[in-house]
Amino acid sequence: MIARRYKDPTISLICALFAYGNVKQIIKFLNSLDFSLLQKSDDEIRDALKNHYYRFQKSEDITVLFIALKRLNKKNTLEEIFKIGYKKNKSAVEGVNELIKTLQNVYPYNSQGYNFLISNITTKTKGAGALKRWMMYLRWMVRADAIDMGLWRGIDRADLIVPLDTHTFTVSKKLGLLKRKSYDLQAAIELTLKLKTFDNSDPLKYDFALYRIGQEKLLFK
Repeated sequence: MIARRYKDPTISLICALFAYGNVKQIIKFLNSLDFSLLQKSDDEIRDALKNHYYRFQKSEDITVLFIALKRLNKKNTLEEIFKIGYKKNKSAVEGVNELIKTLQNVYPYNSQGYNFLISNITTKTKGAGALKRWMMYLRWMVRADAIDMGLWRGIDRADLIVPLDTHTFTVSKKLGLLKRKSYDLQAAIELTLKLKTFDNSDPLKYDFALYRIGQEKLLFK
């Protein structure tokens, strides 16, 4: 995992936000990025990324993300910004909302590709995007094991939400862990609550196993 190579919250967030689509293409794209650009001037960032693109993101979308993260880090850390929202009600969603709002504020920019990349502020759970990439990022930052890096402190693992993707969604329904038919944030929350019946303090320790079962289509063999 490229994020583990650096063990840096900002680089890890970039890796998480681009973690959609074909795995080989994700890795190829992330390996093409020069993360030292996060310390460079806006002009240097623009010049270095002018020919980069990834699926829905054009070069300007990628450039804006790098500049926005650079500006954010000059004001505060990703961890502390997340905690501003999280500490209100021990809510992972509110923490993510705070991060999205800060990214929007430090570099106001609007495009379909960029909005997809950083997501929109979530005001409801039913019908809302599952925030899979953000929740995966939080798992990396909060938990510590062979996969997750545990770079942040003071956030309870029990407050994390499963980073629900289509593989995990399908498998969880087939295993009777999830009844909800809609693939949304509410489904991710409901699955998390079900996993808490097995381990209330660390429900996401089952996430990777569910994902692999779905990815390998083990229930269909």
